[in-house]
Amino acid sequence: MRELSLHILDIAQNSVRAGAKHITISINENEGGFFVFRILDDGCGMDADMLRKVRDPFVTTRTTRKIGLGIPFVDMVTQQCDGHLDIASAIGKGTEIAAYFTAGHLDIPPMGDLGSSMAVLLAGAPNIDLRFSYTSPVGSFTFTTEEVREVLGSDCDFANPEIFTWVGQYLNQQLQAVARGGTEL
Repeated sequence: MRELSLHILDIAQNSVRAGAKHITISINENEGGFFVFRILDDGCGMDADMLRKVRDPFVTTRTTRKIGLGIPFVDMVTQQCDGHLDIASAIGKGTEIAAYFTAGHLDIPPMGDLGSSMAVLLAGAPNIDLRFSYTSPVGSFTFTTEEVREVLGSDCDFANPEIFTWVGQYLNQQLQAVARGGTEL
């Protein structure tokens, strides 16, 4: 994958497959000298044995194929950017993945279309509760599905084409505003 947004989407989809009902995705452009994205879920979690093996591309919990490249690729890219990947997990409690890239490193992949990636996540798992936050040195914003459901009603369908399009556009507008030094529009 050539874009961070696709790595984030892939890991968040792992959370959905693990039965997560709540997923928190946070991105910080400069946390102690690192660009960091974190994904925290309340899915089934991994035991200590799987946690030791999860960086191996030939280890996966999927039954449809015998390789799992998502986490190994993120691990490789963080290392190429003088960073690291932290993974913490416990059975029945969930998993937290934090990818650290040295801030400003030339090899950090481009962000890609983060708004559309979050819209795809929600369309594929419209019942999850998602909290998404983005922090730059000059601003920040937070998006939650809870707030959207408060406005649109509890039966809000994130797979609905109008809502799907709105989510992607709204998040991309917020990201642009934060990049310009503003906060929420």
